[in-house]
Amino acid sequence: MKLLAIAASGLRRMFRDRTNYFFVFILPLGIIVIIGSLFGSGFRPTIGVVAPDAGVGAALAERIADIDEVDIVSYEDRADLVVAVERSTVQAGVSIDENFDDALEAGDTGPVEYLARPDSAGPQLQALVSAVVTEFSYDVTAARLTGDDLGTGIAAAVERRNEIGPVEVRRSSTGEATFDPSLGQFDLGASSQLVLFMFLTGLTGSAALIQSRQLGVSRRMLGTPTSARTIIVGETLARFAVVLVQGLYILFVTLIVFGVDWGDPLGAAAIMTLFGLVGAGAAMLMGSVFQNDQQAGGVGVMLGLGLAALGGAMVPIEVMPAGMQNVARFTPHAWAIDAFGELVREDGTIIDIGPQLGVLALFAGVLLVLAAWRFRTVLTRGD
Repeated sequence: MKLLAIAASGLRRMFRDRTNYFFVFILPLGIIVIIGSLFGSGFRPTIGVVAPDAGVGAALAERIADIDEVDIVSYEDRADLVVAVERSTVQAGVSIDENFDDALEAGDTGPVEYLARPDSAGPQLQALVSAVVTEFSYDVTAARLTGDDLGTGIAAAVERRNEIGPVEVRRSSTGEATFDPSLGQFDLGASSQLVLFMFLTGLTGSAALIQSRQLGVSRRMLGTPTSARTIIVGETLARFAVVLVQGLYILFVTLIVFGVDWGDPLGAAAIMTLFGLVGAGAAMLMGSVFQNDQQAGGVGVMLGLGLAALGGAMVPIEVMPAGMQNVARFTPHAWAIDAFGELVREDGTIIDIGPQLGVLALFAGVLLVLAAWRFRTVLTRGD
């Protein structure tokens, strides 16, 4: 019972600090939403279009609207379109001047303006729009050669091209895609952010252990009929409970709200349990080494973010150079993320991720043994 009482006390202390509500419950989901919106396979870019209501300009707008995997939004004037692009309401914009038909009838080039932010998907979408405009220009040229009005000539050119049929192009792919195209929109970022925040929350939670030492709570517990082993295990359970609450919250919310696929439930539970022990061991070790919570907080954030970056929680390991991929294997994050990837991408089971679980157990064992030794020294001999 004493073990559970110590663990429950640590969990209550976390919830008493209102800043933890943001970092534990809000920030992780916000980052998952951002990553899913930017890189998720379910993302469909949107192009805003300003075009005349009829005529050749309207025909070009219809061609642009036929682009696959792109949503089209119509705007009344160019000013509204510019604002939408600036605010990233749309990823790109196409403005077809109202004098487009007159310019073509006069033998000039019809003014078509492409708008995009350099930090969005706009530059990539430009190639798709350019291909449509180029093809349309060929139809305009063919229409001019017939001597008919442009509308009739373009329709005839399209009909003739359809009769001839398209040029056959054969395309083949070699190797494997970096990311499985079957992944859901939020599947890519959910597991990496779960790993990042579980470990980061564990490290920052070491401040509570230091405060207990500074206030003499741990020493007074030792003065009661409570052994040092009970105190050590109880404080470890408290850190583990904090980390596990964070992980379970991310897992269930992303599963229910975003439909994230976590793979085999037993395998996912095993990864979270072992990685939770890794985070608890790291928190206990830091809480036993540092003298004040300011030191632990600063180092904990730097260490948590640094290991997350090396371990592939910020940038996927698959896109890292070969040397960095080897370095990543020295972090528990890489093994946890790899295990989740095996469950989701390969439909693996807990048996398939046995090697990753073994490495995580080794990380947890080493950290917990070091932390227990150091914390016992602090309790029995003083700081």
